[in-house]
Amino acid sequence: MARRAFFGALAGALLGAVAARAAYTAFTRKPPVGDVETWTRTNHRGEPITLLEGPAFVAGAGAAAAVIPGLPARVRAAVLLAVAGSGGLGAYDDLYGATSSKGFKGHLSALAKGEVTSGAVKILGIGVTGLAAAALTSRGPVDTVINGALVAGGANLANLFDLRPGRAVKVGLLTGAPVLAMSLHRDDPVSAALAALPMGAAAALLPEDLGERAMLGDAGANALGALLGLAATITLGRSGRLAVLGTVVALTAASEKISFTRVIAGNPVLNRIDMLGRRPVEQAPVKR
Repeated sequence: MARRAFFGALAGALLGAVAARAAYTAFTRKPPVGDVETWTRTNHRGEPITLLEGPAFVAGAGAAAAVIPGLPARVRAAVLLAVAGSGGLGAYDDLYGATSSKGFKGHLSALAKGEVTSGAVKILGIGVTGLAAAALTSRGPVDTVINGALVAGGANLANLFDLRPGRAVKVGLLTGAPVLAMSLHRDDPVSAALAALPMGAAAALLPEDLGERAMLGDAGANALGALLGLAATITLGRSGRLAVLGTVVALTAASEKISFTRVIAGNPVLNRIDMLGRRPVEQAPVKR
């Protein structure tokens, strides 16, 4: 039995879950910036919803990473950098972002014209922090580039799924599970803790998300994807990381042309997973 990895995963999941719930409770009483209205938005039903789930995930995952036993100093620093960088830049876009430009293509096209959008700041910033986090755990410049791209790409891709209640969290849990399983099989407590931490924090906030009381927003979704990407860089060999990175790039490129929501709604299996735990959709508008 992979005892060390099991206890590492258990510590990561429990600490992440407890810290995220505690942060959410605290932030709903006193938000980290502004007041409750600052973080209130309108969801796909036209109903008010809070974005405070995102900062709660970031704070909870960061606090858990700081105290999980057994993490090497460089790995701990990489986790804190990834979650703080992606989460902080995501929160900036949540609070101050404009919607005139969307997607990689839209933001980079605007940047080429001399317009610096909040999305472009986030994309470039997450790229830099992803590379910095990867540099702390990689063995050379090639691995640093691959791993940095995987951390940044994971952050962006997770955010593309945060369009319906619980969807980004479910995607995070489904994609994190194979990484966690591999860590348990290898009895690697460090990678097991890194994979379980964001999964535990996200699962603890899932009831708020499915209940349409809160959503991850850019802050939470970016941080969730970045941490799962970082866990993959610690766990997988180079060929595995390249395969995952290729999938991330392909899905990101596809999102510029197709609607994930339409694809999910049109597939019975994906739609059932997507609707699990959610309120029924009745004539809800479909958004990209």
